[in-house]
Amino acid sequence: MRTQVAIVGAGPAGLTLAHLLSRRGIDSVILEARSRGYVEHRVRAGVLEHGTADLMVELGLGRRMRSEGMVHRGIELRFDGVSHRIDLAGLTGRSITVYGQQELVKDLIAARVESGAPLHFDVGKVGIEGIESDAPLVHYTREGRRERIECDFVAGCDGFHGVSRTTLAPGTLRIYERSLPFAWLGLLVEAPPSHEELVYARHERGFALFSMRSPQVTRLYLQVPPDQDPAAWSPDQLWSELRCRFAGADGWEPNEGRILERGLAPMRSFVCDPLRHGRLFLAGDAAHIVPPTGAKGLNLAVADVRVLAGALEAWYRHGDPQALDAYSSTCLDRIWRVQQFSWWMTSMLHRFPDDDGFRERVQWAQLTQIASSRAAAGVLAENYVGLPFAQSTATASVSTARH
Repeated sequence: MRTQVAIVGAGPAGLTLAHLLSRRGIDSVILEARSRGYVEHRVRAGVLEHGTADLMVELGLGRRMRSEGMVHRGIELRFDGVSHRIDLAGLTGRSITVYGQQELVKDLIAARVESGAPLHFDVGKVGIEGIESDAPLVHYTREGRRERIECDFVAGCDGFHGVSRTTLAPGTLRIYERSLPFAWLGLLVEAPPSHEELVYARHERGFALFSMRSPQVTRLYLQVPPDQDPAAWSPDQLWSELRCRFAGADGWEPNEGRILERGLAPMRSFVCDPLRHGRLFLAGDAAHIVPPTGAKGLNLAVADVRVLAGALEAWYRHGDPQALDAYSSTCLDRIWRVQQFSWWMTSMLHRFPDDDGFRERVQWAQLTQIASSRAAAGVLAENYVGLPFAQSTATASVSTARH
């Protein structure tokens, strides 16, 4: 098979890249190791930045998101038993949309399938060769047959455990990594949300987060030790702990219901540098991991492929390699700013094993400043709704394609 761009991985990064490229008249083939059913139903992030939501609409993929997603104009910080609303829309003029990653992936897959463009699930033994040449090769097995793709470029969008990054020789990349001494125990609950916006709670027993996935399903998180067994908690213990961490004078607490799913999410930061080696470009979780406190993982992946799509367009239309050469540095500038924000949110809201009175008072001072200062709240809001892009190349290209 011959294509222009071989995309390894059918998560948000790979699928969004394929649609961006298609709008630019650039062919691609997507390979995914998992089944379609697995990819469409794995529960991940649920907060779309303002720019991410707008991009889906621009690509013609926002119909269901607009009808079923929940637009939030603020979030709440809850500490010392008191809630403090951060007016995202008032501070920035922008909002967020709560729409499960699995729902977004379903929309992206359905549109790709409808287009007839190649998307292969359940592929195995993926290998990438020749990235230092002008003609890279991706080989794999599908339905028991060995196949290969000849291409101009390879986009490694296959996640932290994928083959794309590990294709590179040891020492090729600089790795920056930090593991945090706690994890999130995530719960999917069959209960209508009891609050219209997300609630971030700092408590002496640990962090808790109230979120939602639909008008009928609530999403909840508890800070726990990193080796915690999610099954070790009985439903009564979980609800008791959640009520404790969210407790306040206003009497608010999450609605209880049947626990549909529970899982443990490790907390870590990871960045590799550079994101390009020859004709191989890394994007999404293959290139970076951020703690989920700032709700940035999916959005950062989409930001990567916006840059990559624009750079590939410049190369194919004008033979201009400058944007491709700048891909890594352009993305890393945003990646590190997002890492800083995610680290700041995480360190401000969680209990650390070595916490003492000093750290606790610093956390309290940070939260109090945000709750009492419009300028401080504005810094949080600007980062939370998503840093603006210097130039919306995605918008310009989509507009050109439509006209």
